[in-house]
Amino acid sequence: MPKKVDHEARRQEISEALWRIASTRGLDGASLRDVAAEAGISLGRLQHYFRTKDEMLVFALQHINRLAADRIRARIESLTEEPTPRQVLRACLSGMLPLDDKSRIGLLVGAAYFARAIHDEALRAEAENGIPQLRAFFADQLRLAADRGELPPERATEDEAMLLISTADGLATYVLLGVHDPSTALRLLDLHLANLFGAERVAEGPTSSGCGADAAPASGGGGVPSSSGGGGVPRSSGEGEMSPSSGGGETPSSSAGDRPVSAAERA
Repeated sequence: MPKKVDHEARRQEISEALWRIASTRGLDGASLRDVAAEAGISLGRLQHYFRTKDEMLVFALQHINRLAADRIRARIESLTEEPTPRQVLRACLSGMLPLDDKSRIGLLVGAAYFARAIHDEALRAEAENGIPQLRAFFADQLRLAADRGELPPERATEDEAMLLISTADGLATYVLLGVHDPSTALRLLDLHLANLFGAERVAEGPTSSGCGADAAPASGGGGVPSSSGGGGVPRSSGEGEMSPSSGGGETPSSSAGDRPVSAAERA
């Protein structure tokens, strides 16, 4: 009998070959033939799964975002106690930072997507779709914190949620450029959260424990709902692990389920 092929797994493997190319030389120079060679298959075989480069790019961006979101959710769910809104936000935001080699690769991939998305309508639409989801999720966490007495009610707004996303994206960019090291970026993120929340929480109550079911890596890769088309990736964990953002902050890998990427977590 002919061997049964897992088409979704093959599409993911091709996506991860694309990420490896994008992390070193961007996306514009990556042809279908280049990706096929990196994936170890023929060009004709690759076109069996993706008819065009744009189709492959959109799928790869969706995949990198899903992985980043999954890794951040897993990190939150691994906490021994039910996380507070502040802990959930820190996990998501730190997951948007390049805190280790894996998350750095994911954000570099996200940055490549971001640069291309500026002039590519399909990629830009995919990137933009994640921003309202992430903003709404963060705003929900802020409102929950306000209900619990952990945050002034006037700070529980969508504008404040967008400032959190922008802070993480900016810090991620500066780490990639060498302006900050990962520990400095994480310290500045914690300083921003301390300024937002003030003293430690005074009330306890139920809270959500995920970064949104359909979130994409912030800034490109990453993972958790995405804030931009670039580095979402998805991102990395606050203690030096993870998936992006602005692209996602996860990192690609050669296997279908464990890619290098950021976003992709941080908690």
